[in-house]
Amino acid sequence: MASENPSFKIILGSSSKARREILAEMGYEFTIITADIDEKRIRREKPEDLVMALAEAKADAIVQRLLTGGSWEEDVSTTLLITADTVVVYQGTIREKPTSEEEAREFIKGYSGSHAAVVGSVVVTNLATGKRCGGWDSAEVYFLEIPDEIIDSLIDEGITFNVAGGLMLEHPLTLPFVDAVVGSTDTVMGLSKALTEKLLLEAA
Repeated sequence: MASENPSFKIILGSSSKARREILAEMGYEFTIITADIDEKRIRREKPEDLVMALAEAKADAIVQRLLTGGSWEEDVSTTLLITADTVVVYQGTIREKPTSEEEAREFIKGYSGSHAAVVGSVVVTNLATGKRCGGWDSAEVYFLEIPDEIIDSLIDEGITFNVAGGLMLEHPLTLPFVDAVVGSTDTVMGLSKALTEKLLLEAA
């Protein structure tokens, strides 16, 4: 849990609602700046390498945006920038956000009665010193059989297109069909609390 008066300011470099909620649950106040990068141009074979590269690219883009936009604050307090990325690995294949209804359906039907791994990175950049600390965490999610009508509803709602692998664990339609999570639920949701806390202390 965060201290009541942390000696640093926090910027969350993500538009993810789940990441915002997790960081708020940790007791931190923060501002949000999003990164405008072409994630598809960054490719790595290993999921761990990919999520680290993407989180670092997001951090670089936000730092550049702050510098060129004149929003760089000269402040006595340290500002820490948190960026993150998440992918789903299913049967050895990396899955990012689905790009079509067909792909979303294929993703979710694949999880039905099966399991998938979630790999998530966190990178913390100290904007005052340039120090950067990063790491990744993973969790395994096991699913019960997911009925076709539930899959249809998830796709119709459109939320599956905003999350890695089309997998939104905390969604009311998805949650009843989660059999077990091996690892941290917040890693699956996009931001490992334990890893984030550790990296904030290291970078400060």
